[in-house]
Amino acid sequence: MAVQKQAQKWGGFMEDAYGFSEGVKVGNIIYVAGQTAFQDDGTIDGPGDMAKQMRRAYANIKKVLEGFGATPQNVVDETLYVADYMAAATVALEVRKEFFGEAFEVASTLIPVNAFATPDMLIEIKCVAHV
Repeated sequence: MAVQKQAQKWGGFMEDAYGFSEGVKVGNIIYVAGQTAFQDDGTIDGPGDMAKQMRRAYANIKKVLEGFGATPQNVVDETLYVADYMAAATVALEVRKEFFGEAFEVASTLIPVNAFATPDMLIEIKCVAHV
């Protein structure tokens, strides 16, 4: 029996080039694809600026969540892939408070990686939310 899925696409260049959905909802679970600092025009928001890129990635996550009627408070698990672990750790508390609020009721993992799609990209965040 096939799983009933509700997928969300934005029409971005990577959706077609790589082949994916920004988010997929199955039952009451939302799986958000890795979100980055890519802007609609294909450029990176804030080259070299971890805080700015992290904010953009979270803004993109929020957009996916809203498309399914959810908010950041519905997120239960997140994984942050980063080019510079210390740069991310230094700004993460401030930026994540802006996204989640003061209470961090989310499981979180921070993983350093060697490379992203472009050298200007510093972070990619994926998450799971329950509604």
